[in-house]
Amino acid sequence: MTPLPAALVSGAPAGAGWLVASIAWPVIALLLVVAGGERFAARVGVLALPVGLAIAAAVALGIADHGELVYHVGGWTPPLGIALRADGLSAAMLLVTAVVASGAGIYALADFGTPRAGQTGRTSLAFWASLLGAWAALNLAFLGNDLFNLYVALELLTFAAVPLVCLDGRAETLKAALRYLLYALVGSVLYLLGAVLLYGAYGTLDMGLLAVAAQPEPATWVAAALMTAGLLAKTALFPLHLWLPPAHAGAPPAASAVLSALVVKGSFFIVLRLWFEALPGLSNAAAMQLLGLLGAGAILYGSALALRQARLKLLVAYSTVAQIGYLFLVFPLAFDAAAGRLAAGAALAGGLLQAVSHALAKAAMFMSAGLIALSLGHDRIAGLGGIGRTRPASLLAFALAGVSLVGLPPSGGFAAKWLLLSAAVATGQWWWAVVIVLGGLLTSAYLVLVLMRALGEPAESAIAPQPVAAWREAVPLVLALLAVFMGLAGALP
Repeated sequence: MTPLPAALVSGAPAGAGWLVASIAWPVIALLLVVAGGERFAARVGVLALPVGLAIAAAVALGIADHGELVYHVGGWTPPLGIALRADGLSAAMLLVTAVVASGAGIYALADFGTPRAGQTGRTSLAFWASLLGAWAALNLAFLGNDLFNLYVALELLTFAAVPLVCLDGRAETLKAALRYLLYALVGSVLYLLGAVLLYGAYGTLDMGLLAVAAQPEPATWVAAALMTAGLLAKTALFPLHLWLPPAHAGAPPAASAVLSALVVKGSFFIVLRLWFEALPGLSNAAAMQLLGLLGAGAILYGSALALRQARLKLLVAYSTVAQIGYLFLVFPLAFDAAAGRLAAGAALAGGLLQAVSHALAKAAMFMSAGLIALSLGHDRIAGLGGIGRTRPASLLAFALAGVSLVGLPPSGGFAAKWLLLSAAVATGQWWWAVVIVLGGLLTSAYLVLVLMRALGEPAESAIAPQPVAAWREAVPLVLALLAVFMGLAGALP
C-alpha cells in the first residue's frame, strides 16, 4: 500500500465508476428490501447477491488493468472533495465480502426466507436489511480514502451488525448485542477524537495528503493512539475481545458467519490504512512491537480458551479471537527499522491472505456448526458422537475449514502463516515465529478434539438426527474448499 500518487489530481481511469456501484448497490437493495416489506425481503435480498458479486469482480478486473482505481466524488479532488480508492488489498476484501455475504444469504434462506401464510416476517426483514447494510458499510470501509468517511463507514457497520446479534430476541442475545454496541460506540468516540486532532493539526483528513503533511509530534501521536485504540475495540483484539464470544456464539449461524468473517475485518483494514498510508512516518519499533504483542496474546489466550469450551459455537467464537491475533503480527514484521517505517512485503501479503482465508474458513465453520446443532438439537461437544455418519458433508466442511486455520498446505492459512514466518526469519524476530507455531499447535488440538468426538459412537440417549437440506450443507463446503485452495492464489498474477 502506498499513498495516493498523481492519480489524486488526475482524471479517474475507466472502470472507476464501479467503486461507486459497489457502495450504491447494497444501499439500493436495502431500500428495496425495506420498501418491499416482510413478504418480499428475502426475494429482493437473494436477487441482490449475484449483482453485488459481479460488481466486486468488475472492480478486481479494473485493478488488474489499471493497478489502482480512484474516483473523485462530485468531480472535486481532495482536500475540497473526497476520493474513493481501490488497490489490490481493496479488491481482495471486496471479493471475499461478496462471496461470504452471498454464501450467508443463500444459507439463511431456510431461516429467513419468505414467511408462510400466518407467519410474521419481521425477523426476515431485519436479517436482510442488516446483511445488505453491513455489506455497503464494509465496501465503504475498503474504498474510503478520507478518515471521516471511514468513521461514517464504521458507524454504519456497527448499526447494521448489532441487530444480527439479537435476531432471536432472547434475553441473553440482547445482552450480548448491548455489550457489543457499548464497545463499538466507545471505539467510535475514540476514533473520532483522533480524527478531530488530525484535522485541527493539518487541515485535512485525506490519507494521501496526511501522508505528506503529518509529522511525528505530540498531537499526531495522541491522535494515532486514540484512533488505534478505538479500532482495536471494534476488531475485538485481546484484551478488548470480551464482546465477541457471546455476540457471535448466540447469533444465528448465518449472522455469526458474517460477524466473525467480515465485520471485524472492516476495522482491521482501517488500522492497516492508518499506519501504512495515512501516518507512515509515525511508525516506530516500540509501537509496532506493542501491536504484535497484543496479537500474540490473542493467539495464545483465544486458543487456550477455545480448548476449554463445552459448546461448539463458543469454541469457534474463541477461535476467532485467536485468529484475529495473526493479523496484528503484520505490524512488527513489516516494520523496516532502517527506514523507520512500515514496508509492504511478505508480512503484509501474509496478513491479507490471513484475513481472506480466515473469512472463508470461519464462515464455513459457523455454518457447519449451525447445521450440526440443528441436526442434533444441541451443540455440546461431548454429545457430537455419530454426527460424522449422519452429517458427513457438514463435518467435512468443518474439518476443511480447520485445515486452513491450522495452516496445513495447500490452504490459504498455510500460505499466510508461511509468509509471516518468512518475514519473521528475514527480520530476525524469531519470537513471533514461536508464537505462530504454538498457535498452530493449539488450533490443531481443539480441532482434533472436535473431530474425535464427532467420529465417535453416539450416546445411547442421543436423539434421532433431524433432516438438513443438502443445498444448505453445500454452502459451507464450498466456502471451506475456497479457503483450502486459497493457498494456490500465489500462482495467479
